[in-house]
Amino acid sequence: MIRYSGYLMPTAKETPSDAEVVSHRLMLRAGMIRKVASGIYNYLPAGLRVLRKVERIIREEMDRAGAQEVLMPAVVPAELWKESGRWEAYGKELLRFRDRADREFCLGPTHEEVITDLVRREVRSYRRLPLNLYQIQDKFRDEIRPRFGLMRGREFLMKDAYSFDADEEGAAESYRKMYEAYCRIFRRMGLSFRAVEADTGAIGGTFSHEFMVIADSGEDAIVSCERCAYAANVEKAECEAPDAANPAFAISVGPPRRVSTPGKRTIGEVSSFLGIDPGSLIKTLVFETDKGDVAVLVSGRYEVNEIKVKNLLGADWIRLAAEDRVRALTGAPSGYAGPVGLKMRLLADHSVRAIAVGATGANEKDAHLADVVPGRDFSPETFADLRLVAEGDGCPRCRGALRFSRGIEVGHVFRLGTKYSKTLSATYLDAGGKDRLIVMGCYGIGVGRTAAAAIEQHHDADGIIWPISIAPFETAIVPVNMKHEGLVREAERVGEELSGRGIEVLLDDREERPGIKFKDADLCGIPLRVTFGEKNFAEGFAEIRDRKTGETERVEVTRIVDRVAAAVEAKRRECAP
Repeated sequence: MIRYSGYLMPTAKETPSDAEVVSHRLMLRAGMIRKVASGIYNYLPAGLRVLRKVERIIREEMDRAGAQEVLMPAVVPAELWKESGRWEAYGKELLRFRDRADREFCLGPTHEEVITDLVRREVRSYRRLPLNLYQIQDKFRDEIRPRFGLMRGREFLMKDAYSFDADEEGAAESYRKMYEAYCRIFRRMGLSFRAVEADTGAIGGTFSHEFMVIADSGEDAIVSCERCAYAANVEKAECEAPDAANPAFAISVGPPRRVSTPGKRTIGEVSSFLGIDPGSLIKTLVFETDKGDVAVLVSGRYEVNEIKVKNLLGADWIRLAAEDRVRALTGAPSGYAGPVGLKMRLLADHSVRAIAVGATGANEKDAHLADVVPGRDFSPETFADLRLVAEGDGCPRCRGALRFSRGIEVGHVFRLGTKYSKTLSATYLDAGGKDRLIVMGCYGIGVGRTAAAAIEQHHDADGIIWPISIAPFETAIVPVNMKHEGLVREAERVGEELSGRGIEVLLDDREERPGIKFKDADLCGIPLRVTFGEKNFAEGFAEIRDRKTGETERVEVTRIVDRVAAAVEAKRRECAP
């Protein structure tokens, strides 16, 4: 049992001015974190208790899945990152520095290079595979705009795991085990979540899922089918290819007509001026990539998905071309580009195939072309899924309607393949004595981010509503009058007995008004509150209040320990895997 009077949990009535989201506001007000610098925080005792509970659940499930815990250094030599090719590619989020001997290092934002180097030195035979190693460690990413408290910090606590297998079949099994372990982890934390297909991003690899906690405040858009189990983030979500337009519709159409469109450059302006549906406009966007310049075509009803374009090209980077580059390639300012006569690489989204006759930019200022027929007037190199999914689109799996929701990414699992084992020469000898590349997987969970996401999903106007498995305390005991010796003595006895039964108790022994104690217990999100009031105590009773439901039960003092223990056990079962 912990006594509040000696515990560092400084609550506050006012909302800090720099706190933008619920979790940030409530963790500051509940005395769980304090800011040190932009994106960097102190964890106070109650906040640290929450993190340690999240860690414990992660450790138990990782160990259950057969992973082994290690601890790698936070400071990583540049040689490893240069060997993998990520020293320059990772960008400014990688915090680089030199030691006194002028050797280059970085603070590890992730540890694929370090773990692969360890395994290539220690594992030489197929008999040592499969292997799964994990750590829980501080990471640092020099975010351009840290915000939202623990949701997007620069220094953060993360669990990262890495699997090593002899072949793709084994890697798929390791991936399945981690996927199932993650489901158990987040269920045990009492979270409503969805595993969605995702792009592999800077980590690389062939396949990945993000684990999203469903919350209206989530930064990420989640696309899911209302009919089947398909779900993906908006960057990865696949678009159902429409039926191609009937070419007979365009037989009688003459050649493209130049139409003067002074000052009309947006989809809305041009479609209104020409009196056509925006879906009949063929939007042409010019991109610069490490694979060369490319023009991407899409129906005016949709937006280009840069990630899909990047993946189709196999490019390391992609960006929308600057205005001067657009003029140099098309002869016109942005908003007037079109594929007819354009002398550069053309890629088209499937939506363009559904346009029998459309309109495009004329590659000159203040002009567009009407009566443009795809396939006759221009021919893309390929048609592919290159657009962002839209609300109501058909599901690529079952043709059901796709719907949008918001989520907070708390975990990510990757099929890396041989991306790192190849660049870092991590091989093993198979049964025939032949060198083979190790097949890898990577699996991360943001520890502090998960705690913050739990608050975003579980709160009300009075404060946090912690799931009991990650709450800083399971029960608060509140004697309303610290000068009433008999009442205080009984509250302490109940607290000691509950602690003896393995229940985590916070005894609010402060010399404060009852209202302040009640508000602080609600603010901090403690699942159960036992109140010893003078009137009830005189009649041999105390009150148990459920933080989540708000329900209050009046119970005889002689039965209070058993009743609280039963309520705690019931809440623990709610968070069982």
